[in-house]
Amino acid sequence: MARVTAASALRRRVVTCLGVSAVVLVYLLVRKVEAWVDLPSGSAPAFTALYTATFAWLLWQTVLAYLERPHRARPGQQQQLDRYHVAVLVPLYNEDPGFLRRCLESLLDQSRPPDSVHVVDDGSKVDYTAQQEWFTAACARQGVEASWQRTPNRGKRSAQVTASERARAADIFLTIDSDADLDREAVAQMLQPMADPRVQSVAGVVLAANAERNLLTRCMDLYMTTWQLTERSSQSVLRSVTVNTGVLAAYRAAILRDHTHAYLHETFLGRTVHFSDDSMLTLFAKLRGRTVQQPTAFALAAQPETLSHHVRQQLRWMRGSAIRTCWRLRYLPLSQYAFWTQLVHIFLAVTCGLVFAWLFLVQPFVVGVPLWMFVVVPVTISYVESLRYLTIRRHGQSLRRQLGVFALAPLAMLWSTVVLRALKWYGVATCARTGWGTRANVEVRPAPSAGTG
Repeated sequence: MARVTAASALRRRVVTCLGVSAVVLVYLLVRKVEAWVDLPSGSAPAFTALYTATFAWLLWQTVLAYLERPHRARPGQQQQLDRYHVAVLVPLYNEDPGFLRRCLESLLDQSRPPDSVHVVDDGSKVDYTAQQEWFTAACARQGVEASWQRTPNRGKRSAQVTASERARAADIFLTIDSDADLDREAVAQMLQPMADPRVQSVAGVVLAANAERNLLTRCMDLYMTTWQLTERSSQSVLRSVTVNTGVLAAYRAAILRDHTHAYLHETFLGRTVHFSDDSMLTLFAKLRGRTVQQPTAFALAAQPETLSHHVRQQLRWMRGSAIRTCWRLRYLPLSQYAFWTQLVHIFLAVTCGLVFAWLFLVQPFVVGVPLWMFVVVPVTISYVESLRYLTIRRHGQSLRRQLGVFALAPLAMLWSTVVLRALKWYGVATCARTGWGTRANVEVRPAPSAGTG
């Protein structure tokens, strides 16, 4: 089973001190670059204000992220949480049997076991008879209600709704992917924020199960973890998480029940939308109340190991993000922080490409500013943003290996800035292509030596 915990208090304090020092360093570097650029004319060019504004946004998100604390229920609230019926919805489609077995084992090994687990095989090409027989028997031994259904292929949303129909008594739906390997405390930790009746959804923190497989998975593990522990952490402090990760998320049962029709029949430009299910459920939850992240709830999930699989996954995410942006701007009230966060993201997405071209293709040749002056700032920022990666301890990963992944921060930022940004704009331009677009067959398998412990 996955074993992931928060780092020691000493390490967290060290990382916090480094983060504060690094932000100060970034500020000094920004001022130095602005001074170099201002020398020829004696007046600040147009991009200087944007450069400063971008730094201010970085500072704002960084400060908020470091203020994030795990949610903790009081004793009286914990008694209510213990009475909740937690139903786990597991949509299954062409998953590797080894990953599926590990997922189900991790569910049954929880310190706070779920009350029911509902698997829906959405027309897979893989025979899961052995896994189904083992799972049914294991649940019976442990007193966990279980169901396993096979349906024609209708998509992940339909599979989740079908699973939810077997959990009429559920108070909380825990949605996971069929390759999710949950830490033993994951369910208990995901419930903690639900002690506040205003909280409608909870996001867990997801790491790459196959992070050590190759350079791509290492960079994506760092990038994915950094995004969750900076941007999403900053949103969580203000109770305004805009997108959960489908690998591990919790919702009050009414969120899915009350929006079943809209969830199953979402259309965009006249076409049915099959992806971006987690962000849609998060939007439903945000419209009803608070949406948060629990930074001590962890799960591992397999990430693409080939460039082809990675590009298809990212394109699906980018197209879903473009569609969801439209819905957030349309439905979120102006009074909510989530609405203004979305506007800032649009502004930065539009302007950063122009600034990147100006800084690296025009400015060095026009005023003769050394190119390294423009490179050192984003490299430093990449390390500042990635520092919180060091606040998580993964079982079996030494600090030395973790630092090795952390050292890849500039490469991960370069990949994000160049490749993922290009995919983002292509995704925006092609967001009307609303088919699923990934995994017609099993694409990622466990390493030959991988165990379940």
